[in-house]
Amino acid sequence: MNFTLKITRITIVLIIFALLFSSCKKATLPGVTTGSVSRIMQTSAYSGGQVTNDGGAHISGRGVCWSTSFDPTLSDNKTADSTGTGLFTSHITGLTPSTLYYVRAYATNSEGTSYGEMVSFTTDQVAEPTVVTSGLKSVTLTTAASGGDVTNDGGLPITTRGVCWNTTGSPTIADSHSSDGTGTGLFSSALTELTIGTTYHVRAYATNSLGTGYGSDVEFIQMEPILDYDGNAYSVVTIGTQTWMGENLKTTKFNDGTSIPNITGGTEWANMDTPAFCWYNNSEPSFKSLYGGIYNWHAVNTGKLCPTGWHVPLAEDYTILIGYLGGESLAGGKLKEAGTAHWAAPNLGATNGSGFTALPGGGRYNIYSAGGSFTDLGNFGYWWSATASATTAKPFSYDMGFNIKEIKKSEYGMSDGGSVRCIKNNN
Repeated sequence: MNFTLKITRITIVLIIFALLFSSCKKATLPGVTTGSVSRIMQTSAYSGGQVTNDGGAHISGRGVCWSTSFDPTLSDNKTADSTGTGLFTSHITGLTPSTLYYVRAYATNSEGTSYGEMVSFTTDQVAEPTVVTSGLKSVTLTTAASGGDVTNDGGLPITTRGVCWNTTGSPTIADSHSSDGTGTGLFSSALTELTIGTTYHVRAYATNSLGTGYGSDVEFIQMEPILDYDGNAYSVVTIGTQTWMGENLKTTKFNDGTSIPNITGGTEWANMDTPAFCWYNNSEPSFKSLYGGIYNWHAVNTGKLCPTGWHVPLAEDYTILIGYLGGESLAGGKLKEAGTAHWAAPNLGATNGSGFTALPGGGRYNIYSAGGSFTDLGNFGYWWSATASATTAKPFSYDMGFNIKEIKKSEYGMSDGGSVRCIKNNN
């Protein structure tokens, strides 16, 4: 009994001694490591770190500090990213473009501040803005509409943007130009005082304090707008020896005045063996102006779909167009509207160098999407030809997509639906 009591007393003494020793143990500086630097831009970047050990005292502050000199400290620029141990992320701001910086993580407790290893990085350079020229449309006898998309400000504010045009090529802001606001993003522009029959070149531009960036040079001939039977006006673009409409057809009548049936039901569309048209998703207000109508090939095959003096292009018309633009592997990019305002990213190869301004109006399919449902808006465009295969009797379509540079010749069913571009008859 006495032996047990002695053991118990010894245990209590040892516990008290351990507690006293622990309470007397001195805290140390924290342990901290520096994270990598990421998302580096002209004036900002991200870093951070990890507090691996609090040193026996509460972490009252942590973050990163940076400088253009070695071994930055809290007396330099710094972030404050909460307290305690563990991982943390820091947003470094207020940087100067094209500059080398040094950064270290830090952690502070009652004993002082520890620093992680030093990491260096260089901010992005400032540059002239990046801008894309939008498609061009004739509006009246003396004006046209264009615009652009400022996709990158170059690290400096965009002070002005617009389009410039001349008759000789590679126009600059020293030529006729519009001024259409500031900042990045899409904008619309008006070209004025144009002359019918004159060849013009237009480029979008954007200016920051470093200079002016330009989009691609789009050539066009200012021509009288073409009217369909409904009175819709179409821009015109000359590509090589051919004259094309600059927009998809949107008529609801044949050129003899008879109406084209507007078929909204999917099953009815799928079973049509006579001419038909529709708007994408059966929504005229949403899709007519930009993408035009969707027509089955029975409508194409009447020979009455385009305005008088124009026709749905034959396969041989597309062959001439593609050859002029450098072949199938290049033509798609030169025909597609540049940028991703309407095409899904990445819109491979798109420059719209021809001025054709092909848009991804999708289609209405039975081969790939049974039951007459709509598909592919924003991703693909399908343009009918008036020629059918001598082998399969299926009509040819010329297709372009967001993920390909090419224009591809395909075959579809006569009750499938696609877009139509008219081409002027050779007189």
